[in-house]
Amino acid sequence: MATNPQPKMTARNVNVHYGEKHAIKDVNIDVRADEVTAFIGPSGCGKSTFLRCLNRMNDTVASARVTGEIALDGENIYDKSMDVVQLRARVGMVFQKPNPFPKSIYENVAYGPRLHGLASNRADMDQVVENSLRRAGLWEEVKDRLQDPGTALSGGQQQRLCIARVIAVEPEVVLMDEPCSALDPIATAKIEELIGALRGRYAIVIVTHNMQQAARVSQKTAFFHLGNLVEYGATSEIFTNPRQEKTKDYITGRYG
Repeated sequence: MATNPQPKMTARNVNVHYGEKHAIKDVNIDVRADEVTAFIGPSGCGKSTFLRCLNRMNDTVASARVTGEIALDGENIYDKSMDVVQLRARVGMVFQKPNPFPKSIYENVAYGPRLHGLASNRADMDQVVENSLRRAGLWEEVKDRLQDPGTALSGGQQQRLCIARVIAVEPEVVLMDEPCSALDPIATAKIEELIGALRGRYAIVIVTHNMQQAARVSQKTAFFHLGNLVEYGATSEIFTNPRQEKTKDYITGRYG
């Protein structure tokens, strides 16, 4: 796959403070459109905090302060002129615990496109819902029960519904914060397969505590430790030939 020379998102000298706590320290990273980027590291190392910077989810935390620059297609997402609602449509987020809305399966997927005016009539909306559910690998399982509540689905199905909900608004980047941590191995395998299928259509960033998962699904891996980005590079290199001793210790299970 030819690599586009321009990264989809860039982070330069990003720092995050929660009050007095310095949670992220001078992080520089590029996210490319045709790759899955995995963030790994021990609990509390800052990987989810940094992920949340990429679509300004930290704005919802009163004590959070983000400095440095994060750009989407070269445009600073923290600029005062940036429409945050629009940004979150372009950079969607899938959370650790599946969180379908208390609405029907259909309405869960239709919610975003309706909000952003992406379908002009019912037939268009039906198509958007079907396409999104197909891309999320869920259509065949739910096509006869679209009016059932989203919350009635199994955990793995709920997470795929949440992915369908994110991709229904045609985002450019999809952020996933430990999307499989609440799921069993079979549901996890389905989500991993789905990430592979969505790669190239969206830039994907996944936070995972499961190193085997990072090795399976990603092309680039970033290793965080105590708020620092210790190492960032090709996944195959990070897992077989890490440059930093700290990375090697984490990957071989000496700590973490």
